[in-house]
Amino acid sequence: MRTNTLLTLSATALLLSACATPDTGKPVTYQDVHSTGVVAGVGVESQDVTAVTDVMVKDILATPEVVKRSQAARVILDAAYFENESSQRINKNLLVDRLRINLQRAAQGKLLFVSRESADMVAQERDMKRQGVTDSGTLKQANATAGADYRLIGRINSLDARSAQSGTVERYTQITFELIDLETSLSVWSNLYEFKKGGQDDAIYR
Repeated sequence: MRTNTLLTLSATALLLSACATPDTGKPVTYQDVHSTGVVAGVGVESQDVTAVTDVMVKDILATPEVVKRSQAARVILDAAYFENESSQRINKNLLVDRLRINLQRAAQGKLLFVSRESADMVAQERDMKRQGVTDSGTLKQANATAGADYRLIGRINSLDARSAQSGTVERYTQITFELIDLETSLSVWSNLYEFKKGGQDDAIYR
Protein backbone atom coordinates (compact mmCIF):
# COMPACT_ATOMS: atom_id res chain seq x y z
CA MET A 1 0.00 0.00 0.00
CA ARG A 2 2.81 2.39 0.93
CA THR A 3 4.65 1.59 -2.31
CA ASN A 4 1.56 2.43 -4.40
CA THR A 5 1.21 5.77 -2.57
CA LEU A 6 4.84 6.70 -3.27
CA LEU A 7 4.42 5.80 -6.95
CA THR A 8 1.28 7.94 -7.18
CA LEU A 9 2.99 10.93 -5.56
CA SER A 10 6.00 10.60 -7.86
CA ALA A 11 3.79 10.45 -10.95
CA THR A 12 1.86 13.51 -9.78
CA ALA A 13 5.06 15.46 -9.21
CA LEU A 14 6.33 14.62 -12.69
CA LEU A 15 3.01 15.66 -14.24
CA LEU A 16 3.00 19.00 -12.43
CA SER A 17 6.61 19.59 -13.44
CA ALA A 18 5.80 18.96 -17.11
CA CYS A 19 2.82 21.33 -17.01
CA ALA A 20 4.62 24.14 -15.22
CA THR A 21 5.07 27.37 -17.16
CA PRO A 22 8.74 27.78 -18.18
CA ASP A 23 10.70 30.74 -16.85
CA THR A 24 10.87 33.12 -19.80
CA GLY A 25 12.90 35.78 -18.01
CA LYS A 26 12.37 39.51 -18.39
CA PRO A 27 10.32 40.66 -21.38
CA VAL A 28 12.14 42.40 -24.22
CA THR A 29 11.77 46.17 -24.20
CA TYR A 30 12.80 48.91 -26.64
CA GLN A 31 15.94 50.80 -25.62
CA ASP A 32 17.01 54.35 -26.41
CA VAL A 33 19.76 54.07 -29.06
CA HIS A 34 21.39 57.23 -27.68
CA SER A 35 21.93 55.81 -24.19
CA THR A 36 23.56 52.83 -22.51
CA GLY A 37 21.43 49.69 -22.77
CA VAL A 38 20.77 46.89 -20.31
CA VAL A 39 23.79 45.03 -21.73
CA ALA A 40 26.88 47.21 -21.72
CA GLY A 41 30.57 46.67 -22.22
CA VAL A 42 33.72 48.61 -23.02
CA GLY A 43 33.34 48.46 -26.81
CA VAL A 44 31.61 50.60 -29.44
CA GLU A 45 27.86 50.53 -28.76
CA SER A 46 24.75 52.21 -30.17
CA GLN A 47 25.19 55.42 -28.16
CA ASP A 48 28.74 55.71 -29.49
CA VAL A 49 27.65 55.15 -33.09
CA THR A 50 25.01 57.86 -32.87
CA ALA A 51 27.30 60.29 -31.04
CA VAL A 52 30.29 59.98 -33.38
CA THR A 53 28.25 60.23 -36.59
CA ASP A 54 26.31 63.26 -35.30
CA VAL A 55 29.60 65.02 -34.53
CA MET A 56 31.05 64.22 -37.96
CA VAL A 57 27.96 65.41 -39.85
CA LYS A 58 28.11 68.79 -38.12
CA ASP A 59 31.85 69.13 -38.66
CA ILE A 60 31.76 68.27 -42.37
CA LEU A 61 28.94 70.77 -42.96
CA ALA A 62 31.04 73.43 -41.20
CA THR A 63 34.00 72.88 -43.59
CA PRO A 64 33.88 75.50 -46.39
CA GLU A 65 36.30 73.62 -48.65
CA VAL A 66 33.81 70.78 -48.85
CA VAL A 67 30.35 72.36 -48.85
CA LYS A 68 30.79 75.98 -49.99
CA ARG A 69 31.66 75.38 -53.63
CA SER A 70 30.17 76.82 -56.80
CA GLN A 71 29.27 73.26 -57.81
CA ALA A 72 28.20 70.61 -55.29
CA ALA A 73 31.03 68.22 -54.45
CA ARG A 74 30.58 64.54 -55.25
CA VAL A 75 31.50 62.22 -52.43
CA ILE A 76 31.94 58.45 -52.11
CA LEU A 77 31.06 57.53 -48.55
CA ASP A 78 31.11 53.78 -47.94
CA ALA A 79 33.09 51.24 -45.90
CA ALA A 80 35.50 50.16 -48.66
CA TYR A 81 38.41 52.14 -47.17
CA PHE A 82 37.16 52.30 -43.61
CA GLU A 83 39.25 49.83 -41.61
CA ASN A 84 38.59 48.15 -38.27
CA GLU A 85 41.93 47.62 -36.52
CA SER A 86 40.43 47.49 -33.04
CA SER A 87 40.09 44.44 -30.79
CA GLN A 88 36.30 44.50 -31.21
CA ARG A 89 34.23 42.87 -33.92
CA ILE A 90 31.98 45.54 -35.41
CA ASN A 91 29.96 46.03 -38.56
CA LYS A 92 31.61 49.12 -40.08
CA ASN A 93 28.47 49.93 -42.03
CA LEU A 94 26.75 50.91 -38.78
CA LEU A 95 29.01 53.96 -38.69
CA VAL A 96 29.38 54.66 -42.40
CA ASP A 97 25.73 54.23 -43.40
CA ARG A 98 24.45 56.43 -40.59
CA LEU A 99 27.03 59.08 -41.43
CA ARG A 100 26.16 59.08 -45.14
CA ILE A 101 22.38 59.10 -44.70
CA ASN A 102 22.33 61.83 -42.06
CA LEU A 103 24.87 63.89 -43.98
CA GLN A 104 22.87 63.60 -47.18
CA ARG A 105 19.70 64.70 -45.40
CA ALA A 106 21.42 67.64 -43.69
CA ALA A 107 23.46 68.79 -46.71
CA GLN A 108 20.31 69.62 -48.72
CA GLY A 109 22.06 69.36 -52.07
CA LYS A 110 25.37 70.94 -51.03
CA LEU A 111 26.94 67.48 -51.39
CA LEU A 112 26.16 64.73 -53.89
CA PHE A 113 26.86 61.11 -53.07
CA VAL A 114 28.27 58.65 -55.60
CA SER A 115 27.39 55.01 -54.94
CA ARG A 116 30.30 52.80 -55.96
CA GLU A 117 28.51 49.88 -54.29
CA SER A 118 25.85 50.17 -57.00
CA ALA A 119 28.30 50.33 -59.95
CA ASP A 120 27.54 46.84 -61.31
CA MET A 121 23.78 47.33 -60.98
CA VAL A 122 23.92 50.69 -62.77
CA ALA A 123 26.15 49.34 -65.55
CA GLN A 124 23.76 46.44 -66.19
CA GLU A 125 20.76 48.75 -66.44
CA ARG A 126 22.60 51.19 -68.72
CA ASP A 127 23.54 48.32 -71.05
CA MET A 128 19.93 47.12 -71.29
CA LYS A 129 18.73 50.64 -72.16
CA ARG A 130 21.34 51.17 -74.84
CA GLN A 131 20.80 47.73 -76.37
CA GLY A 132 17.05 48.34 -76.63
CA VAL A 133 16.16 45.62 -74.17
CA THR A 134 14.32 48.30 -72.19
CA ASP A 135 13.27 51.85 -73.02
CA SER A 136 15.36 54.78 -71.84
CA GLY A 137 13.26 55.52 -68.76
CA THR A 138 12.37 59.06 -67.77
CA LEU A 139 15.87 60.34 -66.97
CA LYS A 140 18.18 61.91 -69.52
CA GLN A 141 20.86 59.45 -70.58
CA ALA A 142 24.37 60.33 -69.38
CA ASN A 143 27.52 59.79 -71.40
CA ALA A 144 29.16 58.16 -68.38
CA THR A 145 28.45 57.40 -64.74
CA ALA A 146 29.34 60.05 -62.17
CA GLY A 147 32.93 60.55 -61.11
CA ALA A 148 33.73 61.57 -57.54
CA ASP A 149 35.70 64.44 -56.03
CA TYR A 150 36.23 63.06 -52.53
CA ARG A 151 36.22 59.69 -50.82
CA LEU A 152 35.89 58.80 -47.16
CA ILE A 153 38.63 56.83 -45.48
CA GLY A 154 38.93 56.03 -41.79
CA ARG A 155 40.03 53.68 -39.09
CA ILE A 156 38.83 52.22 -35.78
CA ASN A 157 41.65 51.59 -33.30
CA SER A 158 41.67 50.48 -29.68
CA LEU A 159 44.02 50.01 -26.75
CA ASP A 160 43.04 47.44 -24.11
CA ALA A 161 44.20 46.84 -20.55
CA ARG A 162 43.05 44.24 -18.03
CA SER A 163 43.77 43.95 -14.32
CA ALA A 164 45.14 40.48 -13.52
CA GLN A 165 43.85 40.76 -9.95
CA SER A 166 40.33 42.15 -10.31
CA GLY A 167 39.58 41.31 -13.94
CA THR A 168 38.58 44.92 -14.59
CA VAL A 169 38.92 45.90 -18.25
CA GLU A 170 39.71 49.28 -19.77
CA ARG A 171 39.49 50.11 -23.47
CA TYR A 172 40.45 53.31 -25.23
CA THR A 173 38.76 53.57 -28.64
CA GLN A 174 39.70 56.03 -31.38
CA ILE A 175 37.66 56.45 -34.58
CA THR A 176 39.16 58.61 -37.33
CA PHE A 177 37.62 59.98 -40.52
CA GLU A 178 39.12 61.76 -43.56
CA LEU A 179 37.89 63.02 -46.91
CA ILE A 180 40.51 62.53 -49.63
CA ASP A 181 40.70 64.59 -52.84
CA LEU A 182 40.55 61.95 -55.60
CA GLU A 183 42.65 64.04 -57.98
CA THR A 184 45.46 65.26 -55.73
CA SER A 185 45.27 62.77 -52.79
CA LEU A 186 45.13 65.72 -50.39
CA SER A 187 43.13 65.32 -47.20
CA VAL A 188 40.54 68.12 -47.30
CA TRP A 189 38.86 67.27 -43.98
CA SER A 190 39.62 65.06 -41.00
CA ASN A 191 38.35 64.52 -37.50
CA LEU A 192 38.44 61.91 -34.77
CA TYR A 193 36.21 60.68 -31.98
CA GLU A 194 37.65 59.01 -28.90
CA PHE A 195 36.39 57.56 -25.64
CA LYS A 196 37.58 55.33 -22.82
CA LYS A 197 35.49 52.83 -20.88
CA GLY A 198 36.28 50.63 -17.90
CA GLY A 199 34.51 48.01 -15.81
CA GLN A 200 33.83 44.33 -15.29
CA ASP A 201 33.28 43.69 -18.98
CA ASP A 202 31.23 40.61 -19.88
CA ALA A 203 29.52 41.86 -23.04
CA ILE A 204 29.98 39.83 -26.22
CA TYR A 205 29.89 41.86 -29.44
CA ARG A 206 28.74 40.26 -32.68
